[in-house]
Amino acid sequence: MISVLYSSGILDAAAAIPAAARLDAPQASASKVSRVCGSEVDVDLSLKDGVVSEFAMAVRACALGQASASIVARNIVGASVEELYRLREETRAMLKEGAATPSGARWHELSMLAPIRDYPQRHASTMLVFEAVCDCLDQIASA
Repeated sequence: MISVLYSSGILDAAAAIPAAARLDAPQASASKVSRVCGSEVDVDLSLKDGVVSEFAMAVRACALGQASASIVARNIVGASVEELYRLREETRAMLKEGAATPSGARWHELSMLAPIRDYPQRHASTMLVFEAVCDCLDQIASA
C-alpha cells in the first residue's frame, strides 16, 4: 500500500507545492476539511472573463492532499469555470468509479493519483482542493 499511495510522482508533486499564500482581495475564498484525516485546504480565487486570473492557497494536508493541491495550483490560472467543474467530476469519477483520468493537457499529472482509487479512505483528502475551488466558483456565480 505505502509504495502505491506514496509513489515518487506523488511525493515529488507534494514537494513541489507552492508556498502558502492568500490573495489580498479574492472574489471568493473557501476552506475544506477532511473529517477522515483532518487535512485542510484554504483557497482564494479570482476570475476575469470566465477564467481563473488569480489563485492562492494554504494547505495543511497529507502527501496525497498536498500532491493534488500542488498540481491544481500549478495549472489553474487560465482554466475556465466549466473546465474546473468538469475537472472535479472527472477526478471524483477516477477515484470512485475507476473512470479515465481527467481530460485536458494541463491536468495530465493527475493520472498519478489513479492508484488512490483502491483506498477510499484517502479520497477525501485528495479531493479537498477540487471541492474548495468549486465552492469558490459557486460563490462567484451567486454574487
